[in-house]
Amino acid sequence: MIKIEENVNLKPYNTFGLSESARYFCKIHTEDELLELLSTDLYKNERHLILGGGSNVLFINDFDGLIIKVDLKGISKREDGDTIELDVKSGEGWHEFVIYCVDNNWGGVENLSLIPGTVGAAPIQNIGAYGVEVKDVIKKVEGIDLLTSERRSFINEECLFGYRESIFKHDLKEKFFISSVTLTVSKQNHLMNTSYGAIKDTLNTMNVTTPTIKTISDAVIHIRKSKLPDPLVIGNAGSFFKNPTIALSQYELLKKQFPEIPGYHSVNQTVKVPAGWFIEQCNWKGKRINNVGVHEHQALVLVNFGNAKGEEIFQLAQNILSSVKEKFAITLTPEVNIIE
Repeated sequence: MIKIEENVNLKPYNTFGLSESARYFCKIHTEDELLELLSTDLYKNERHLILGGGSNVLFINDFDGLIIKVDLKGISKREDGDTIELDVKSGEGWHEFVIYCVDNNWGGVENLSLIPGTVGAAPIQNIGAYGVEVKDVIKKVEGIDLLTSERRSFINEECLFGYRESIFKHDLKEKFFISSVTLTVSKQNHLMNTSYGAIKDTLNTMNVTTPTIKTISDAVIHIRKSKLPDPLVIGNAGSFFKNPTIALSQYELLKKQFPEIPGYHSVNQTVKVPAGWFIEQCNWKGKRINNVGVHEHQALVLVNFGNAKGEEIFQLAQNILSSVKEKFAITLTPEVNIIE
């Protein structure tokens, strides 16, 4: 039997630590509970939002509707030669899942250590870090069609993964409830990715000459802790903006005006440029405005110094967007899901 609560403070359910409230709130532990909820008048008549770990969301105001908190738990596995297939329920914590793999010496997700959020949210955003994206290990995504109440399954190719993109973030946004994700990891003959400069440097500092799944995970955790603030200490949602990809011709023009601009050549005559560099050049890094600001060590991270309202963080983001657009003619795109 599902339990519906009213006027629930969302502070424990979002990493920005915002005290916006939800008119209605419930936790879903099984697919059957979700199907029960879908049949209620409350679901049919009220605006609703599915919430995972709350690590990639910004509530601008109180949510006048129903928050559906994903709380499905459990992991099962199937072994096949050098690989293992893991069926992971969507409410499992992503980092906890990564550590579960690392502790078993299963390879493929170690570069994604310490990313906040749930397993169910990982494919929506196609989370990635240090040369790896979750699409690299996802076999399929399963869940419930919220329009028909039917169970559906999407193989990797059907998920339409892109840079921080997927079908679940666009075509199926608010139309599909992810209940489990199947990932394929290696149990031996690991293809470890240590090409990212920061990982190489950190492994050298750790005096690691022969990397393992564990040492790569440890290196990534060390890097992330040194660059990104802990949401338990100061409210934030990690990187607030995506790194923009621009035409090579536009990059070359910017390079003439700003010779120090970094860039990483991509496909089809495009270049990926770090959003944090643009923000820093506009003098936002480390800047504080009352209860909100930009983190002193990472310009991509907007923070709640305490008692901020979602509207304050949103306004800060808009001001950053405007200044970057004015100086560089670059339009940054929020990575965080903004809920009005």
